[in-house]
Amino acid sequence: MSETAAAETRQFDTEVHQLLKLMINALYSNREIFLRELISNASDASDKLRFEALTNEALKGLDQDLVIDVRFDAEAGTLVVSDRGIGMNREEVVANLGTIARSGTRQFLESLTGDQKKDASLIGQFGVGFYSSFIVAERVTVETRRAGDGTEAGVRWLSSGDGEYQIENISLQQHGTTITLQLRDEHKDLLNGWQLERIIRHYSNHIAFPIRLDEAGKDEDSKVVNDSQALWARPKSELEDSDYEEFYSSLTGDPEKPLSWAHHHVEGSQRYSLLLYLPGQAPFDMLINRDEREGVKLYIQRVFIMDAAEQVVPRYLRFMRGVVDSADLPLNVSREILQDSPLLKKIRATVVKRSLDLIEKLAKEGGERWDRFWKAFGSILKEGVIEDFEQRERIASLLRFASTREECEGESVGLDDYLARMGEDGDTIWYLTADSRKVAENSPHLEAFRKRGIEVLLLTDRIDEWLVAHLDEYKGKQLKSVARGKLDLDDDAGEPDEAARELAGRIKQALGEEVGNVQPGTRLTESPGCIVADEQGMTLQMQKMLRQAGQEVPEIKPDLEINAGHPLLQAMAGVSDEKQFGELSRLLFDQALLAEGGELADPAAYVRRVNVLLVEALSAGDDEKGGGDGQHAASS
Repeated sequence: MSETAAAETRQFDTEVHQLLKLMINALYSNREIFLRELISNASDASDKLRFEALTNEALKGLDQDLVIDVRFDAEAGTLVVSDRGIGMNREEVVANLGTIARSGTRQFLESLTGDQKKDASLIGQFGVGFYSSFIVAERVTVETRRAGDGTEAGVRWLSSGDGEYQIENISLQQHGTTITLQLRDEHKDLLNGWQLERIIRHYSNHIAFPIRLDEAGKDEDSKVVNDSQALWARPKSELEDSDYEEFYSSLTGDPEKPLSWAHHHVEGSQRYSLLLYLPGQAPFDMLINRDEREGVKLYIQRVFIMDAAEQVVPRYLRFMRGVVDSADLPLNVSREILQDSPLLKKIRATVVKRSLDLIEKLAKEGGERWDRFWKAFGSILKEGVIEDFEQRERIASLLRFASTREECEGESVGLDDYLARMGEDGDTIWYLTADSRKVAENSPHLEAFRKRGIEVLLLTDRIDEWLVAHLDEYKGKQLKSVARGKLDLDDDAGEPDEAARELAGRIKQALGEEVGNVQPGTRLTESPGCIVADEQGMTLQMQKMLRQAGQEVPEIKPDLEINAGHPLLQAMAGVSDEKQFGELSRLLFDQALLAEGGELADPAAYVRRVNVLLVEALSAGDDEKGGGDGQHAASS
């Protein structure tokens, strides 16, 4: 049948029919996206009218006072979205609503994952957004007229999503497009003002055209519900601090004021705008929720695309808030999952740079605002050292740690502070990882460094073990753990004597397979022994964290370093009973493990050994006391 016939019924092809069934039956959990898609299409139609009016005299004047109307009728169960945009003639309706989805539909269906949320996010990418109407509607009617054709020739398109659609010619006085949805009973809860306003504000608040919302029969209550004058698109010279703060609050729902913000317009061959905020507080799930993020919102031509796309914002900056709006990314090609384009990479690099600029400025100022930022987001920022090789040293310069330096007690220091105090002759940044600051400060590994006045950074965040695994040097200075390998502190401690080596050998023989190597060393001045990790091995801290995360950890035998000059070791050297020597060796080893925050293989056995020694000590004390009294009585 000719496309110019007054009315006809057509069949959707097989793939579009499959798509409609999917929309109707499988994507209920993401139903709100239909309104975003219809408003986005209305905005596109209005933009096209503006563009064509530049060169088409027949359209002059028609591109003025463009508006998008959303009207609902709870009693009738209908929702209407209309625009005064370019509109469509009959041929365009057939192409756009009947067959244009064919090329994208196959790819869409092949890309489905079975995950409703992910599948719904694919809708915009493949140009099938209009069909999302059938998520909520049992019937969809489109009435449209092409602008500037000099007639009132309009077209009506109608479908129930059951495999076919009807199309007929009608007369319309106004150009543009009106889409009427007859909602299914289970979705009629959408037909109220606050619900629709919430959806519009969430997805389409910054569409470049006013969006009016009204209820049928109550035109006097019609109101514009979006901010068509996007704040980020306005010149900075027009804006006050209060404007930025109010926008931040509306954007995030955060009642606290942001710590800082940056507003930039990039012009030239590629145009985009950035408005980035540093929040003053973190949401409760910030540390654990690395993927489902709501941070920097991506707009394309003021159409909301997604929250915090990783293509735009790296995970280690997921605390950033704000807006990125591009005029040049292809909205109609990729609505949800953006293609890997050079422009996108450039935007991402700019977001990273501007975000780090904000953080560096805050760090330089210091004070309460910087302290708030570091407490809320410091652990997250450390992820950047691991994930972003290009920015590794820049991010490292922003990190802060506790220190053993007395004048830094209670404060955190940066790597540049450490280097400044170290002087030009130093070549090593020393650090110690531990479960907590208290455990770190009491670690026997610090004894030799305190004696020599060498500063050590105390790393107590869970991520710090991974951090130092990726940051082996900073500004040409090596980062080295005080708990790894053999220490070389350039002093005159000398080599251990034969007696010390012999004692270490006896302890190794007593402990057997429980320990790796046992050797005398110069780390300790007050403690009898400590656990030392191999230079390239896995520390006790790393092993513990991996086990807590449910990971399998290979059996690693820790090394033990002894302080041969300690009274306990000197006393052990004189013990000839090998059984007693073995018990003392195990007690020494367990104490060293506990001092490092390690876990004992047999805590009960450790308690038993301690109790035996306590009983022996008390018994010896009683004997000495009794013997002394007897001698005194005899001498009397």
